[in-house]
Amino acid sequence: MPTYLTPNRHGYSVRFSRFNADRLAVATSQFFGLAGGGTLFILELTPDGGIQEVQSFQWSDGLFDVVWSESPSAVITASGDGGLQLWNADVEGRSTVPQSCYSEHRKEVYSVDWSRTRQEQLMLSASWDCTIKLWDPQRSASLSTFLGHSELAYSAMFSSHIPNTFASVGGDGYLKVWNTLGHQRPTAVVKAHDAEVLSCDWARYEQNLLATGGSDGLIRGFDLRNFSLPLFELQGCEYAVRRIRFSPFQPNILAAVSYDFTTRIWDFQRTPEAIETIRHHSEFNYGLDWNALRCNQLADCGWDSLVHVFTPRCLSGAA
Repeated sequence: MPTYLTPNRHGYSVRFSRFNADRLAVATSQFFGLAGGGTLFILELTPDGGIQEVQSFQWSDGLFDVVWSESPSAVITASGDGGLQLWNADVEGRSTVPQSCYSEHRKEVYSVDWSRTRQEQLMLSASWDCTIKLWDPQRSASLSTFLGHSELAYSAMFSSHIPNTFASVGGDGYLKVWNTLGHQRPTAVVKAHDAEVLSCDWARYEQNLLATGGSDGLIRGFDLRNFSLPLFELQGCEYAVRRIRFSPFQPNILAAVSYDFTTRIWDFQRTPEAIETIRHHSEFNYGLDWNALRCNQLADCGWDSLVHVFTPRCLSGAA
């Protein structure tokens, strides 16, 4: 299993490139994100089974999330000073400063996402100031601000299939679905957990299916066509679910990382219990992503400064 140590930096988010199966970006912070700066690492899997650093970028505040754009070299980070940064990760360029910065949030930005439908080239940011903002990367000012959460906004994710649509979750326990075309009120709302909701994700195969992960240790799935009750509930995490991701290869597989130091895999059509529990972190497990270009490969990262790239045993024989 390839592993990389981010020295004196605590991992918050990891994302595979959409263009290069061997490349990934990792957002990290000093001092567990409570003080100090942050580092964006661009890493690459090597032919001998290792991981090497190909580039790194320093920022004056902690980095809490990262996403690749539709350009092979453009990476966006979210930071504790309320900003977003657009970096050029082209190895030949070697620029050490962001190409663009976007600063409107009044508190930490905990989530950043890039549109997933071809009709759009936009960014989303979710902040502890309880707002979500929509951005055109070519403009310094946001296009829209969405006010709907009464507590911290932890995550906002574009739909994989439905244009102009995103979901958000927050400390108020709600999952909300929004339309970006000038609508300032959510189109659908559900009390997803009786606890803070830290993560959400859209299924890759079913456009109406999305899931949430809460500080109650539960993962719940919801169908947009009948939003009132969960479609499924997954159990097993002993502490808060920090991030969830549907598999891009198998419609019934979902992965999650938790503050209980684990990464877990579920077949949510078969059983509410995890089909595999992976314990290779010794601190909070924060970042998680599937490699969309290599079947069943995952990456995770945590506060123990370790980045792991692996294929779960339960999926090693699946195609």
